[in-house]
Amino acid sequence: MTHHHAVQPVVDITANTPADSTSATGDGPTVRIPRALIAALDASPDSADGPVDATPGSDPCDDRSEPSAVSVWTTAQASPAAQRKHTYVPESTAHPAKMLPEIVRHAVTHYTRPGELVLDPMCGIGTTLVEAVRLGRRAVGVEHEPHWVDIARANLDLARAQGVDHDARVFRDDARQLITLLRDEYVGQVALVVTSPPYGPSTHGQVSVAPGQGVQKYHHLYGNTLDRGNLANIGHHRLLAGFTRILAALRTFLKPGGHVVITLRPWREHTELIDLPSQIAACGRAAGLVPVERNVALLARVTDTDLIARGSFFQRDFIRKQREAGLPLHLIAHEDVLVFRRALHNTVGHQAVHVPEAHVVDLRQSHPRQSTADRHGDPDSGSRAA
Repeated sequence: MTHHHAVQPVVDITANTPADSTSATGDGPTVRIPRALIAALDASPDSADGPVDATPGSDPCDDRSEPSAVSVWTTAQASPAAQRKHTYVPESTAHPAKMLPEIVRHAVTHYTRPGELVLDPMCGIGTTLVEAVRLGRRAVGVEHEPHWVDIARANLDLARAQGVDHDARVFRDDARQLITLLRDEYVGQVALVVTSPPYGPSTHGQVSVAPGQGVQKYHHLYGNTLDRGNLANIGHHRLLAGFTRILAALRTFLKPGGHVVITLRPWREHTELIDLPSQIAACGRAAGLVPVERNVALLARVTDTDLIARGSFFQRDFIRKQREAGLPLHLIAHEDVLVFRRALHNTVGHQAVHVPEAHVVDLRQSHPRQSTADRHGDPDSGSRAA
C-alpha cells in the first residue's frame, strides 16, 4: 500500500547513489547510505508543531512537522509478570502480545490529568484501560475478539473489587468501524489514545517442554487465523490500510490537542528487518495526525553499567542461530513510542494530507449512527465494566 503525501522527499536517494551501486528497491542488496541523506536526517526540525498551528497559507506538509523530541522511558525495571501481579486475572497471560503496564502508566501520567478520558481502539486484555482507571482516569476500549473482551472486563472488575471505583467500558467490534461504534458522548472528549497494532505472525507467545516432544509453542496466535475481521490476519499492507483508517477515525473522538501514543517495534522476516515504526509514522501523517515525539520505551532493565535484556525463549533462540550463521543480530531492548496529537485548529488539520477514500473515512461529513441497541445490545449487559 502506498500513502500519497503532498510533501516531497527530503533527499532524492537515487540522485545521490553512486552509479555503480545496486538499486535499493525490492530485494536488492543493501546500498551505501548517501552522505546527503545522513546530513538531512541529522538536521533538527525548527518546530515539531509549526505547520499545523501556523496561520492559514503556510505549507501544512512542511517537513518541520517531523518530531524532534526524543526521550527514553525506563519501563522494564520490573519484569512483565511483576508489573501485572495482583492487578490482572491469570487468564490475561494467554494474550500473545500484551503491552507493558508501565508504558501505559508513563503515557497516562505524562499526557493526561485525573478525570480525563483514555481510549484504546484495540484493547486486548485491557491494559490501557486498567492502568488508566487505576490512575484516576476514565477509560473506553474496543476489542474484536470476544474472549479478550471478557478478559478485559474481568480485569476491570478486579480493579473495582480492589477499591478502584471507575468509569470504564469495553465494546466488542472491529475498530475500523469506530465512527459508528462509539457513542456520541465520546466525540471530542478523548484526551489520550494508547494502543499498539497487532504483530500477526511475529508474536512469540509462550513455550512448554514435554518429554519426547521438545519445545512446544502456545498462546502465540490471535484467535482464529481465518477471521479476516482481525487485523492480525489480513496481511501487512492491509494491516497498514486498516490502521490508517482507525487513526483517521480517532480525530473525531480526540479533543483538540489530544494525544495518540502508539507502541510498536520492528521485526525480522527471513532475516530482513520490517520497519513497522516508520510505516506507522507514515500512516499517522496520512490520517491527518500531527507527529510530535518519537520515543523509546525500554524492554530491558537499566543497571549502572548495562541494559539487561528480557528476551523471550524464541527471541533468544533466533538470535543465537542467526549469530551462528554469521549475522550479528541482537536482542530487541526497546519499543518505539510514536506520539501524535490532534491539530489545535480543525480547518488546518483536516487539510494536512490527502488520503484516498478507500483508506479512511471522511470525517468532515456526518455519519448515520445506528441506535444504541443495534450497535451494542443492552448497554447494561456487559459494555460497562461492573
